[in-house]
Amino acid sequence: MKYLAQASAAALLSTAAAASANEGMWMPGQTAELGAAMRADGLQIDPAQLSRLDAYPLSAIVSLGGCSASFVSPQGLVATNHHCVLGSIQYNSTESQDYLTNGFLAKSLGEELPAAPGSRIYVIEDMRDVTADMLKGVSDKLNGFARYERLEANRKALIAACEEQPNRRCGVGFYYGGASYYLEQKLEIEDVRLVYAPALGIGNFGGETDNWMWPRHTGDFGFYRAYVAPDGSSRPYARDNVPYRPKSWLRIASEGVQEGDFVMVAGFPGATYRFLTAGEMEFNFAHYEPLQQRLLSNYASQITQATAGNRDAQIGYAPLLQGVENYEKKLAGDLAGVDAIGLNARKATEEKAYRDWVADDPARQARYGAAIRELDAMVAENSQVSLEGLRQGLLDRAQMLSSTRTLYRWAKEHEKPDDDRERGFQDRDRNAIADRLKQLERRYLSDVDRKLFEAALEEYRRLDAKDRDTAFETALEQIGLDRLYGDTKLDDTATRLGWLDKPATAFEASDDPFIRLAVALYPGDIAAERAAKDRVGRTQAARATYMRGLLAYRQAIGRPMYPDANGSLRLTWGKVAGQTRDGQSWTPFTTAGGLLAKHTGKGEFDAPVAAIAAIRAKDYGPYVAPALGTLPVDFISTVDITNGNSGSATLNGRGEFVGLAFDGVLEGVISDWAAPIADRTRSIHVDSRFMLWTMDKIDDAGRLLKEMGVRPASRSGADRNVGK
Repeated sequence: MKYLAQASAAALLSTAAAASANEGMWMPGQTAELGAAMRADGLQIDPAQLSRLDAYPLSAIVSLGGCSASFVSPQGLVATNHHCVLGSIQYNSTESQDYLTNGFLAKSLGEELPAAPGSRIYVIEDMRDVTADMLKGVSDKLNGFARYERLEANRKALIAACEEQPNRRCGVGFYYGGASYYLEQKLEIEDVRLVYAPALGIGNFGGETDNWMWPRHTGDFGFYRAYVAPDGSSRPYARDNVPYRPKSWLRIASEGVQEGDFVMVAGFPGATYRFLTAGEMEFNFAHYEPLQQRLLSNYASQITQATAGNRDAQIGYAPLLQGVENYEKKLAGDLAGVDAIGLNARKATEEKAYRDWVADDPARQARYGAAIRELDAMVAENSQVSLEGLRQGLLDRAQMLSSTRTLYRWAKEHEKPDDDRERGFQDRDRNAIADRLKQLERRYLSDVDRKLFEAALEEYRRLDAKDRDTAFETALEQIGLDRLYGDTKLDDTATRLGWLDKPATAFEASDDPFIRLAVALYPGDIAAERAAKDRVGRTQAARATYMRGLLAYRQAIGRPMYPDANGSLRLTWGKVAGQTRDGQSWTPFTTAGGLLAKHTGKGEFDAPVAAIAAIRAKDYGPYVAPALGTLPVDFISTVDITNGNSGSATLNGRGEFVGLAFDGVLEGVISDWAAPIADRTRSIHVDSRFMLWTMDKIDDAGRLLKEMGVRPASRSGADRNVGK
């Protein structure tokens, strides 16, 4: 098994000992070179251990395909954030069995519930450099479209070879703008079950009011379990499946962290944009994000209004609403942060230094100059179409229309050999599509969907006529919204799934109104996709060379460089630390007393009765932080995280579990676009002691504590059967 060596990047890290602990989402193979800096900050285990995917602790780190998580027991118990299991809580909830509000606890393995369709646990096994394989047949002679197609063909071949191994899910990611490529191989566990989640008044205490804010008092944690067949192979849910036995699981720290302690986070951050050009950033903050933020703000209001007074609808649309509100607020933080830190000027200065370095040497100018000019031209071209794309994408807010477009595209792609099909529509993707189609049975109500579609159409029609789809608009006018929602048969799950096996000709002959719309949209979708591929191919060719030059520049000035986050496994570290700025001082911990002070018994600040009683009685057992003299709830640190890190295990210097990363502060979200700012950027973690206290004292989850190697304290106060 090859582990991430990244020899080409190692040379860039000769001065890594000077790297800032507050900056960097580092690839595992870079940690050996970062070891001196990590040790200086408090790492106690061998830094080289952090480059091994088959060794503790990285072998315990897993992905949920959007969130991060970790094994915390030898029986496949997985800890992650409450908001990462929210979809499964919602999927299993009804108005009469409201796990969303009341929480859920399985008292035995037999009571653990199947997670929402499509839930997966991915165990990373290998990560290797495949740059040479990806660039086979790629040359400057190819136009943008041909380059894109060549890279896609190479990617598919690598993935297909990797997935010849059973139960594996593989992917190829680009790093440094396409200057290099790595293949990730993961074991895909298909049987995922919901084990435990605290009540909403713990798991989302403070709701949207406290989101992205400090101080925070949220117990954002929950548990899944991975199941496999008796022979150890991965397979879908079956009654005789057994808990998965991981290679390792995280040890729960016997002592929690205190101010100044070293902490590190291992997870799968989704996306950062720190190495985009100054022109791209300027356009983003002047035009793209303001429109996106407004559209999301309106969308949240529309969902709230459309589900008002209908508890089943509110449960069904809860994950969507939480996601929309979360990202809308994050964008608001971006837009405030860009001016607060002077990002545009800072980026322009940094970029000028790099471009001057290129211009100062004829050889460098010959190697990188044309790419710089071409990338600038592509940035201008891409900007013209990106705003149009935001509004065109609004049509997919109609969940049934979005699903039907997927079904028809599936049928059209299956007229081709599997290797020639578009990514997302190969045989390997069938189960994922079927799972998404199944989810609609608990996340779709026609009257709500119609209201959201009507609002989306109003915004869509603000596009210039030339940028709208005439065939779609004609078909919609002929059908009308009453028939669209009244005459479709696709709201029946069995009927909807049945269309996965029908040919394109059956779609084209169908009189189902949603299918007619999907067929009408298809030609425009394909034309837009082809144009986008050409732009992506030309942009990638320029950016890959641009980034090779930037890597060389950073090496020349002795400044190590990590790639932007792209959903792959990364490590980051820092210190438990408060924050002081003019007129503002944050302590690094929040406590149970602060939760009690916020508790109103209403809305977002309605903690469970048992929790409030235990806090008032100061019934904290062994979970008190000695330095605080009380029960900690959350803490902040200087670690560098972003979206996708939700649910990431937070580890101490010995590699022991001390909490879960779940959020950042609004002042610091601009760090997706710039290196973190010492007096602004903080990550928020739920403290493991609050997790254990809730499990022990409030929710009677002693079975799980023992499984995790934690001895439950003697209980006092009224028992609460969570979710029963």
